[in-house]
Amino acid sequence: MIDGGQEMDALDWPAAAVLGEDGTAPVVLVCEHASAFIPPALKGLGISDEARHSHVAWDIGALDLAKRLSVRLNAPLVAGQISRLVYDCNRPLEAPDSIPAKSEIYDVPGNADLNFADRKARFDRIHTPFHAAVERVMTARAAASEQSVTLITVHSFTPVYFGKRREIELGFLFHTRGEIAEAAVDIETEQGVMKAAVNAPYSASDGVTYTLQKHAEARGLNAVMIEVRNDLIDTEAKAEVVADHLAQTLSAAIARATSGGAA
Repeated sequence: MIDGGQEMDALDWPAAAVLGEDGTAPVVLVCEHASAFIPPALKGLGISDEARHSHVAWDIGALDLAKRLSVRLNAPLVAGQISRLVYDCNRPLEAPDSIPAKSEIYDVPGNADLNFADRKARFDRIHTPFHAAVERVMTARAAASEQSVTLITVHSFTPVYFGKRREIELGFLFHTRGEIAEAAVDIETEQGVMKAAVNAPYSASDGVTYTLQKHAEARGLNAVMIEVRNDLIDTEAKAEVVADHLAQTLSAAIARATSGGAA
């Protein structure tokens, strides 16, 4: 096990990158699981190459999608720079899976038996600056916009989970305010292009809406979490197609939700 002091040195890497900060739309995009990067001093956390390149280390295709949505929506994007296996920025420190000792079928030896100092060091070096970046961008957008700011977090999910095939293609999730998520699924259903559902393949009860609650609902703002099946965005070309589709859906859903009626 790496002690707290060594952990801090090992994690001396940028936790977040902000892209498109000159975007003028009343929207902020966040991609917590944008990177599979593990700082070298952590020796890959002892995981296999297969695990390191799999969905357990990051959300495959999510950054490519988020970057394209940033351009299409004219919105800033805060993207994580460290693998969620090191610290999951969509979880509070007290959540057991914020630093998982096992993720789905993969053991993570470098996370086993960490003491509180180790966990707190990762929290301080990754979670704290990441969420400080989100807070700064949200505050700047709110100050510059005449409209209420909407937070959109961008994620992807694996087509097969614990051996079970997932047929859904898009999920729109919410914490307690479901206006945009519900409007988005209504729009997707009307179009009939992609299979979409509210609070799928996860829901707030799974702990996945932490960022939504922390930075949007705590301010009384609308928010939605997007989940896209990763085989639909695992190349840049595919991400382009889905970004075109989602930009239209999200714009219409925000307009519909904030106007209280059909767009």
